[in-house]
Amino acid sequence: MPDKYPFLSDQWFDAAEKLIKEHQPEVPPTNLVMNLEVANAGDTVKFFMGAKNGEVLFGKGTTDGADLTMSTDIDTARSVFISGDQQAGMQAFMAGKVRVQGDMTKLMMQGGGGANAQLTEALQGITE
Repeated sequence: MPDKYPFLSDQWFDAAEKLIKEHQPEVPPTNLVMNLEVANAGDTVKFFMGAKNGEVLFGKGTTDGADLTMSTDIDTARSVFISGDQQAGMQAFMAGKVRVQGDMTKLMMQGGGGANAQLTEALQGITE
């Protein structure tokens, strides 16, 4: 049984990066890199994710040249990224809980793709 860490903690990021490398998610055909800002109890956790030139990108902090920045709250982020509930993300967007700055067209072209089921399950396994 893997160790569990608080979602978006430093230990969680370290474990998640290893899992992403192990599970090698399918790289989408389009380049899309997002900076994410997640509000959590008065703090904001920043990280990036996406794909560029056939490489999966993920890490803590921000990355230069991101196509867009998405801001949301910790509960929405957990629902989308850990539970894999894309519908929750869409509902949060419609309710104004998700804000997007940048190239919205690229995000829409990406569609409902995402992590594979094994990676989602592995991320659930390390998340408190």
